[in-house]
Amino acid sequence: TESMSRPFLGSDAVAQGRVTAHSLRTHHDALYPNVYLQRGIALTAALRAEAAWLWSRRRAIVAGNSAAALHRAKWVDAHRPAELIHTNRRPPRGIHTWADRIADDEIVEIRGMPTCTPARAALDIACRYPPDRAVAALDALAHTTRLDLTAVQKLIARYPGRRGLRGAPSILDLVDAGAESPRETWLRLVAIRAGYPRPQTQVRIRDRYGYEFARVDLGWTDRRIGMEYEGRHHQSDPLTYERDIHRLEELTHQGWTIIRVTAADTEDSVLVRLGDAWTRRV
Repeated sequence: TESMSRPFLGSDAVAQGRVTAHSLRTHHDALYPNVYLQRGIALTAALRAEAAWLWSRRRAIVAGNSAAALHRAKWVDAHRPAELIHTNRRPPRGIHTWADRIADDEIVEIRGMPTCTPARAALDIACRYPPDRAVAALDALAHTTRLDLTAVQKLIARYPGRRGLRGAPSILDLVDAGAESPRETWLRLVAIRAGYPRPQTQVRIRDRYGYEFARVDLGWTDRRIGMEYEGRHHQSDPLTYERDIHRLEELTHQGWTIIRVTAADTEDSVLVRLGDAWTRRV
């Protein structure tokens, strides 16, 4: 039996003798009707996108966040449905389809699959997702692909009257390629929507000798206030933890106030601490 690390059509594999019907049932998982993946392989958003495309009999265009995954954007949830531009309006569970118009210059080929360009994927995400989720997804796409927001604006002009288009410009205006995780995006949006000036992302800070010793997730250099989201690795990795202590000591010495945020923090708790820091700087 041939090992298959990517999704495949079961009927084709059996007909070609690559797997037996027995192996198909016992050593592979059915992702969608007639689409299988070898058991034990971790399902990624990119693999889910490929599986959905195979289900469409190779006729669909990979779209939205599935396209972002094929463009290697991080943080795309493999458990969310794959997204396709396809005429079949009754896909199986785990696939979302839509039949919007799309031009040839909005399609590229990735691993043999017709896929929305980053700009077209961004348009669909901005039109179809709730604002906060859209901004986080577009931050990740921009971080990986150097997303050209001007190209997205041109697509907005190309499709006047499209559903969801009205809110797209305000979403695009909030995109920042400097965000390195969905929680960093969340933190930035909390500050902006509370009325604070838009913070700079990935603030690089140098010591008195000109050596860059710290990079803060986001902050305001004129007030020397920074905010950082602390993932679990900051506490679990002793080397990272020790380095963080020395780094924070130097930042404090330079007059910076760093607000460290964890998963336990709420929007209110973040804003209380930011407000206190802001008041002290005034």
